[in-house]
Amino acid sequence: MEGQANTKQTDEKVLNPKSGWGMLFVSLIKAVASILLFVFSGQPGNRIVQIIMVAAGVILFILALVMFGGLKTVNPNEALVLTLFGKYYGSIKKEGFFWVNPFCSSFNPAAGALAGLGRKISLKAMTLNNEKQKVNDEEGNPIEIGVVVIWKVVNTARAVFDVDNYISFISTQCDAAIRQVARQYPYDVSENGDEKSLRGSSVEIAEILRKEIQGRVDIAGIEISEARIAHLAYAPEIAAAMLQRQQASAIIAARQKIVDGAVSMVEMALKKLNENDVVQLDEERKAAMVSNLLVVLCGNKDAQPVVNSGTLY
Repeated sequence: MEGQANTKQTDEKVLNPKSGWGMLFVSLIKAVASILLFVFSGQPGNRIVQIIMVAAGVILFILALVMFGGLKTVNPNEALVLTLFGKYYGSIKKEGFFWVNPFCSSFNPAAGALAGLGRKISLKAMTLNNEKQKVNDEEGNPIEIGVVVIWKVVNTARAVFDVDNYISFISTQCDAAIRQVARQYPYDVSENGDEKSLRGSSVEIAEILRKEIQGRVDIAGIEISEARIAHLAYAPEIAAAMLQRQQASAIIAARQKIVDGAVSMVEMALKKLNENDVVQLDEERKAAMVSNLLVVLCGNKDAQPVVNSGTLY
């Protein structure tokens, strides 16, 4: 399928890290101990002991700083992808305050694309509202179409390591999927009405579009919850002509229905006249009566009554 690369997908490793509160307490103890060692090392006494106390204080202070670096906070519906010396270490996907290997670093190539997240990855359902783009439908008519996509990250490892920037990746793939689907279906239903259309089969087209986008973004660990057409219109250069075409089709359909109704009413009138023996009409008078009734029933204006005080001939 277009847009997918034949590459090995990264397996996600979900971590179950230690609580950060215990390690925070230990780090604070070490920091306080290092400060006390610095203070007591300044007291008069054995020079060697003072040097040892200073060295121990420095070591404890550095250890405290390193341990502080392992404290991580993860908010609800957020994830943290960690690397250790250039290798994938694991992902934290549950909320809370944790402690991990302090030499791990969070990694997110899309950092900054979503305000407020920083290096964290949002697991919330997000909306992508692609700008309107001009494409050709199955019949070659230029149309303007815009799509709203609801998506979320379900595999953090793929989102971070298998694509360069998963946010721009899904936007690009949505554009490609829109063009692919739009050129497979006409804007409106055909005359026989036996095929799907972008305007008349919105639910079916939305599901087809969702599956098309899903197939393209699987490599990025993204799940498409919904994809629907938010804007659909003929391009400005043919909009007026297509509007006239739709108006003509509507007028023809209305006239056809009027004629069908008028013919049935004429048949009913002739049948009633014959059954009740109201008047005997020859074929020529029947033809005249049918003509007059059709003119009255199919005309756009109200009929003007004419009173004939003589005979028909």
